[in-house]
Amino acid sequence: MDQQPPGERDRTAATDGSLSCYRHPGRGTHIRCTRCDRPICPECMVSASVGFQCPDCVRQGAGTGHGPGAARPRTVAGAPVTADPRLITKILIGINVAVFIVVYVKGSLLEDLTLFGRANLYYGGPPEGVAEGQWYRLVTSMFLHQEVWHIAFNMLGLWWLGGPLEAALGRARYLALYLLSGLAGSALTYWLAAPNQPSLGASGAIFGLLGATAVLMRRLNYDMRPVFVLLAVNLVITFNPWGGIAWQAHVGGLIAGTLIAIGMVHAPRERRALVQYGTCALVVAAVVVIVLARTAALT
Repeated sequence: MDQQPPGERDRTAATDGSLSCYRHPGRGTHIRCTRCDRPICPECMVSASVGFQCPDCVRQGAGTGHGPGAARPRTVAGAPVTADPRLITKILIGINVAVFIVVYVKGSLLEDLTLFGRANLYYGGPPEGVAEGQWYRLVTSMFLHQEVWHIAFNMLGLWWLGGPLEAALGRARYLALYLLSGLAGSALTYWLAAPNQPSLGASGAIFGLLGATAVLMRRLNYDMRPVFVLLAVNLVITFNPWGGIAWQAHVGGLIAGTLIAIGMVHAPRERRALVQYGTCALVVAAVVVIVLARTAALT
């Protein structure tokens, strides 16, 4: 049967003064759909939590009285469950590998993308670095690797830690966690390291994922001993006496990742978005303050 628009419902009156069902013209009814307000007869009405709904609205919203997506399963952080829970992790690995290949082919890009505060790259040249307005180095250094073992170790960590976190947090929250952890690691390195000390690698972001994993496992009441062992091993490597590792990036990423994860998985449901966005905003604000203060000290 052809459906009549809701605006024409007043013209569907039956002979007894009742309305006519939008699916069965001429069949009188006094019931309207609680969602679209169309008249429905007893044969068409579907019982809902409040009143009755028409078959079309039930098909569109699964009979919940809400939109089609309202009944989708949600993660512990409130994000919808997706078909591929590792999509963002795969993309991040692809970006890191692509940058590694490009820098390997064109080695001069290494100096252009590496993080350092302020230095002269060649004798008589102008000073360069974050303090000289090259803010992009705080981000590009997060995707930069020079040695094969370096990128292999970080990408393995990203795959092992990133997949479960992406599945638990959802794509957008997971991406925010990764980027803000890496950015916090870059900011702390810029603040505490020597101005001419170069720094690169995804380690800050990976340590952020490690801190978030600990928070998530605690939230789900999992055995914490494996993550504590992994964290201890990584901290020993970070502060090894041979040096050569930007411990500032590891610590900054770990702190930021832990704080962001706490805000994401422990946010009360009724204020979930506010707490989650607010936690990320606080981390961004801290990064901005650190970068501005360090820049003022170097210039």
